[in-house]
Amino acid sequence: MQEVRYVEIPGDLTLELPPLLVRGVPDDAQSREELVSAATEIVESEDLLDDVQSDGALDLALHLADQYTGLLLHWQWGDSVVEWIRQCEITFGASETLRPLLHPQVWPHAGRSSFVDLLVRKQVETHGVALEKAVGTRLTFRQPPPIACCSNQFLFYLKSSLADSAYRTWAQMNVDSFGHFPPNRFHFQVLEM
Repeated sequence: MQEVRYVEIPGDLTLELPPLLVRGVPDDAQSREELVSAATEIVESEDLLDDVQSDGALDLALHLADQYTGLLLHWQWGDSVVEWIRQCEITFGASETLRPLLHPQVWPHAGRSSFVDLLVRKQVETHGVALEKAVGTRLTFRQPPPIACCSNQFLFYLKSSLADSAYRTWAQMNVDSFGHFPPNRFHFQVLEM
């Protein structure tokens, strides 16, 4: 088990951070039908039907559509967290107390992934979305990719490892001087839109 180093924050007041505004994935019946239709095209075009009966093709397309919806949900959370981190950095920059915490000449200083760690340590309710994977998904894609750009192999097997790898690489950029935010010193709201 790794020892956690917290950055030192002068005083003992609880500091207010901007709210985390989480955008959701639209959930309407027509877009679901279109999504399943596009997933069916992927199943048919990638020769996945050799060993699958026609009943199984619909099941495979539904599963593929669910995997894609999960990708979109992770991307939306990741995009919301990346934007929240930017807002927090602005807040830190405007505060004499907080500004030094992000400066690389302070040891240990906080990095951008310290904000993700703060969300995890504060046990933010994500409805099953893994925050590290969500941010990794957003780091991988500037915009959510359309389902037509995703292969079945990506959606079934690769999206998780790609997101994990992106997040780990991003989080470890300044690993030798990295510190965590003490969760009891910060307060913020999470608002789902």
